[in-house]
Amino acid sequence: MAGSLIEQRSIDVVPDEERHGTAFSQFTLWLGANLQITAVVTGALAVVFGGDVVWSVVGLLAGNLLGGAVMALHSAQGPKLGLPQMIQSRAQFGVRGAVVPLLLVILMYVGFFASGSVLAGQAVGELTHTGDTTGIVLFAVVTAVTAAVGYRVIHTLGRVASVVCALAFVYLGIRLLDRVDLSALLGDARFDLPMFLLAMSLSASWQLAFGPYVADYSRYLPRTTSGRATFWWTLSGSALGSQWSMTFGVLVAATAGEKFLASQVGYVVALGGTGLVASFFYFVIALGKLTINVLNTYGGFMSMVTSVSGFRGRRVLSQRGRAAYIGVIMVAGTVVALLGKDSFLSSFKDFLLFLLTFFTPWSAINLVDYYLIAKERYDIPALSDPHGRYGAWRWDALGVYAAGLVAQLPFLATSFFTGPFVASLGGADVSWIVGLVVPALLYWLLARRNTAHIPERTAPAPLPDQEPVSRER
Repeated sequence: MAGSLIEQRSIDVVPDEERHGTAFSQFTLWLGANLQITAVVTGALAVVFGGDVVWSVVGLLAGNLLGGAVMALHSAQGPKLGLPQMIQSRAQFGVRGAVVPLLLVILMYVGFFASGSVLAGQAVGELTHTGDTTGIVLFAVVTAVTAAVGYRVIHTLGRVASVVCALAFVYLGIRLLDRVDLSALLGDARFDLPMFLLAMSLSASWQLAFGPYVADYSRYLPRTTSGRATFWWTLSGSALGSQWSMTFGVLVAATAGEKFLASQVGYVVALGGTGLVASFFYFVIALGKLTINVLNTYGGFMSMVTSVSGFRGRRVLSQRGRAAYIGVIMVAGTVVALLGKDSFLSSFKDFLLFLLTFFTPWSAINLVDYYLIAKERYDIPALSDPHGRYGAWRWDALGVYAAGLVAQLPFLATSFFTGPFVASLGGADVSWIVGLVVPALLYWLLARRNTAHIPERTAPAPLPDQEPVSRER
């Protein structure tokens, strides 16, 4: 089974004999996942909403590094436990209580699938001469099939995308710099705190949104893989890829203005050239989006299985069941993409910041518990037993999670809600910082007083979990 292309496992523990790869695989995967058009649009938003080039780039860099460090700490959990990311949340929230953040995670995957499909659908539609709607549907089907094959093909896709997209972005960058008066843009630097914090929030939310599934793609690494190596290769790949794309987006938005806003995909392709060259860049855009949308689809499938298994107690899944879960993500994401394709840019910023509100408390609780309270020791069999040491519901953690959500509201700035403290901060949204600090501190104060449920060492999975998950139950 170790050499099988089609993945056999889902939320069960990956046994040592099936572990493979090196920490460097995290670099290529996350570099390829971030060198893509939606990251370009995310960077462009910093300028579209009023920022200058210099401080937008600096703010995006700060957010990518801070958010990327949090995300990479989650990645380092994968080799140690051999589990998908969100099933680990049962140690903090309870076997059934973990469904609370999981439902929000699934919503996130559907949203990112949809937003990615809008831009990729434009590229596929142009490439196949079929139009945006058909392009979105075709792209969704290819994404679902790729996600169904699983872990190995996802990493292969990441390696290919990291090379092809990097070369494409080098070429596009050269073409862009030929049209840009860089000295004028750099000389127009004007620090504006709200705009700087908006840029930080955009890139931090981009990185933190990977947190709920990043360990899914490191869990097959050998147990002996260095946690530091996993952390640094994940952070470097994700931060480099996203900062590269977002900086490109900043320069494009600062120089192209309405041309870019009218058609993000069309402008980037036209920058590359015409004829066969244009066709190549439509392919590059589709390839970059395929890489990240496969991650979103696979992560959504994992989260749905984790949610259901918390109540049904089933830890294995047939290939038919796998396809059904992935089909649900595909259909839901495609419907949202088709409904929202004409208002993409106006809603994307609020979507990112909205997600950030819900995932920063989860990240804070998960990381404090894993690294500071449990000290990397989990009872893996108990993660599937609502009557075990973690219980069905951990109300203390759920209460801290709720407190983390509430604490962010006074600092939240979106088109549909603005907190009372935002005006005094000049319109800046710092809710994500509050959402990390407050629940981290509260959970540490509560959890360190009751550590009776923490095992002396990580307990391995029982032998029945090591059966191939393709077997029907």
